[in-house]
Order: sequence, then structure tokens, then C-alpha cells
Amino acid sequence: MVILRVLKACMLLAVMMPLVVKAELVVEVTQGVSEPTPVAVVPFKYSGSAALPEDVAQIIDKDLSRSGLFSTLPRSAMLGLPSVREQVFFRDWRMTQSDFLVIGRIEPVNANRVSITYELYDVLKEQNLMIQPLEADISQLRDAAHFMADKIYEKLTGNRGAFSTRIAYVTAEQFGNERSRYRLEMADWDGNRPRIIVESQEPIMSPSWSADGKKVAYVSFESGRPGIYVQYLASGKRERIQSFAGINGAPAWSPDGRQLAMVLSKDGNPEIYVLDITTSDLQRVTNHYGIDTEPSWAPDGRSIVFTSDRGGSPQIYRLDIASRQLSRLTYEGNYNAKASLTPDGRFLALIHRSSGSGNKFAVAVLDLKTDRLDILTETGLEESPTIAPNASVVLYATQEGTRGVLSAVSLDGFVRFRMPLRQGDVREPAWSPFLN
Repeated sequence: MVILRVLKACMLLAVMMPLVVKAELVVEVTQGVSEPTPVAVVPFKYSGSAALPEDVAQIIDKDLSRSGLFSTLPRSAMLGLPSVREQVFFRDWRMTQSDFLVIGRIEPVNANRVSITYELYDVLKEQNLMIQPLEADISQLRDAAHFMADKIYEKLTGNRGAFSTRIAYVTAEQFGNERSRYRLEMADWDGNRPRIIVESQEPIMSPSWSADGKKVAYVSFESGRPGIYVQYLASGKRERIQSFAGINGAPAWSPDGRQLAMVLSKDGNPEIYVLDITTSDLQRVTNHYGIDTEPSWAPDGRSIVFTSDRGGSPQIYRLDIASRQLSRLTYEGNYNAKASLTPDGRFLALIHRSSGSGNKFAVAVLDLKTDRLDILTETGLEESPTIAPNASVVLYATQEGTRGVLSAVSLDGFVRFRMPLRQGDVREPAWSPFLN
């Protein structure tokens, strides 16, 4: 069967890929909107004596510029460094062609905590748009900066920012004598602060975040065959989910966090099952001689989209859990797989192969309201798409030369960036939900 061959090929790829571990991902914007909004983020004034471990304004600056929607003013081009409204001369900032201005100040509360006030101004209207105070531990300044960038992004775009989110991904290290070490890692959305969640000498695949952002489910081959595990991020506790003979794969959390959809072949064919985490009740929700795999929940938790070759080629289907009513969602192209829905349920991100395109796989977005399919990427080597929780971009794995990198494209195709490791490769990205 086509999908089974794909599953085996993915497992073989996970075993063979020569990755380097715990290297930092770096966001590199390769294409932004044609007319990004100019914003100046002034260095925040700090009244303490000891230097802070993070440059808060610089993190905000990079978050905004890396979104592809904004162009930020270099500090060398700033005509002043205001920290309060009385020091802002809008004529100076109009001369720098900045439409918006961010200023701020940081004051120590005690040895370990600071108070931050940040302000956003419309330069052309000479109007204050936002002034907000907050407190943060010095050790959490990067979190505070991402939070402020989220608020500024939301004020300027009308959409919630996703800079405070995390991404999970898989890396591995190849040694001599065919020995390998695999790691499931987590980092800020921009690749900073990488943290090892779990490591193994056997392949790790398919990370999936719980809706509360506190757990990650994944597949590990550490026992010699695939098993599904759940990692509790705060405590480090780990649980193995019920294990059966054959395939145990593709875990996907329900929106309420009470269930895991997964692929099992314990009854012969790979089928979609749903496990109640609390009661351990397991129910089979698909039943077909074709291969059903890669489940993903709808935002309302009432249905699951999945990949199946029951129609002759891999396509995306939707299954209503209560009624078991099945509908096919994709018709264009001879391969559509690994689908996930945007939070509003309207758009479906997936891996697509057009008829006659050979073996080229691209990221595409299907508008379920209009049935329009837009192909967003061109390299033909894409896999594992995951959607940002604000539905702004799709992050995916691809190849750049002989290296695996993470790349991203906005749903409208106007913004693109990549996130290669400084060395080696990275695969299997999974974007977290909102965490604040």
C-alpha cells in the first residue's frame, strides 16, 4: 500500500538522517510582505546598577522583524533614545520614516525582579496607542520580551501574536559503528533556549502538544518497536501509553486534552483509534481495508481529519466522531497528506503533490469554504507541516542542499522564513498552543 510504504520510508529516514543535537535554531527571513510596516524599537532605559542578562528591546525588535510584517529601524539610525513621552519628538521619528515607535524603561524591584513599562506610539498621528506596566523575574526577561512583542503585534495587526509560544522538534547525532543518538527538543519560537525533553539511541518521531501546553506525546522506538509516550514538561514525568503489536504511531491530542487519537495496526490494518487518557477506554473509529493514518483533531473536538488511501491514492478525509459520518476533503492532486486545521476550522494545511509533478511534495492550504487549494512552497521536499496557534504561518521540514531545515510560510504566501540549525539537520516540527 502507498501509505504503508511512506510510513516505512519515514521511519527509515528517521534512522538514517545525520543530525547534530542541541544546536540553536536561527530564524532567517527570506521573504516578507512587499511593504512592511516601519517600526522603531528604542533600547529600554535601565536604572539598575548591574547589567541585565537580556536586551529586552532587541528581542522585541527581532520578533517583529522576523514576522515578515515589519521592518525595524537600526539603532545606529535613531536620532534619540527616549524612554518617556516627554522625550519623544515625533518630527525626528518621521525623518527616519518610522510609522510606529516603541519605548520603555526597566527599574529594579529587588535583586531578582524588575518592573517594566513599555509604550507604543503612532508617529504620524502623534498618538499613544498603548502604555502597559509589568513585572518579571530577571531570569524571565526573554519571556517578558516575547509577551510585549505579542501585545504590540496584536495592537498593530489585530491578530494575536505567537512569539511566546514554543516549538518541539527532533534531532539526532550519528556516531561511528552505526550508532545514533536521538533527541526530542523544545525551544522558543525563534529557536532560542533549546531544551532536551528526552533522548534515546533509537528513533523519535511525531511530537504532538497537548492543548494546555503542559505535555508532549511522541513515538519512540527505544523498546525495539514503536511505542507512544507522554512527557510532562514541568515535572519530567514520562508515561508509556498502551502498547500493542504492530504500528503504534501518530499521536494527536484532542482540544480538551482528555483523548489521544493514534494509529494502531493491532487488528491487522493501520486504523485510527481514540484513547481516553483518564479511563484508558480505547475505541476504533475507522474501519477500512485501506490504510488510515495521520489523525488531527478539528478545533471543536467533534471530528478528526486523517490521511487514507481508501480511494486509490492518499487523500484527506474528515470523520465525525459521534455519527461516524465520513467525508472526503481533497480531490486535487494524486497525494494529499499530513493535514491540520487552523484554529477557526476554515483552512487545512497539508502536504500536496500535483498530478504530473513527479515526486515533488509541497506545502498547500485548502480553503474549506471555497474549496480553493493554494500551493505555498516550491522545493518539492516538504514534510511535517504544523500551524502557528494564531494561524499566521505554517512551519514545516524541508531540505536545503544535503541539510534538513525548518522553514515557514504564511497562509497567504507573502512571508517566508527558515530556521536551520547552525550545524546539522532538524525534523518533525510541532508548534505549541498559546502558553499565556
